[in-house]
Amino acid sequence: MWLFLTRRLRVWLIVTVVVPLATGLLRRLGQTLERRGGSTPLSRALLQAGDLGDRARARLRGGGRRRR
Repeated sequence: MWLFLTRRLRVWLIVTVVVPLATGLLRRLGQTLERRGGSTPLSRALLQAGDLGDRARARLRGGGRRRR
């Protein structure tokens, strides 16, 4: 069935469905690791991957740059 979808539709599905699910999963995994064993390089990396997905999604929606 995947073959019958156009390239543009496949990319749209990946960006709107798969990427948010994956970044949410990475963030949850990082939070679980932090709760169990404190902050580790792996848990921080997983949380940063989740944040990266949020920033990319905000930029695609027209959020622009965040100023601190």
